[in-house]
Amino acid sequence: MIYPYMTLADGTEISHTHVFEEEGVQKVEVHFERPTQQGFDTARCQLPSYTWLIQEGFSEAEINLFDQIMHSNAHLFYKYGANGGLQIA
Repeated sequence: MIYPYMTLADGTEISHTHVFEEEGVQKVEVHFERPTQQGFDTARCQLPSYTWLIQEGFSEAEINLFDQIMHSNAHLFYKYGANGGLQIA
């Protein structure tokens, strides 16, 4: 499952997966997508290792910003990933 998290001012959508277990480690993948005229810029990072799986179309500065977002929100990605996404009334 993929859950929406937030949209940045430039239109980049941040979403994340449910919590899943791989080799005894609980993981979450965080996705960043921004529409372009040619399709989408996309980046994907896996927690808890902060390993970038995909980086297409985003600048190094943008990836650094995304890294900061992930470090400061990792606990929320895990919380919401375990509970079926962000619950808004």
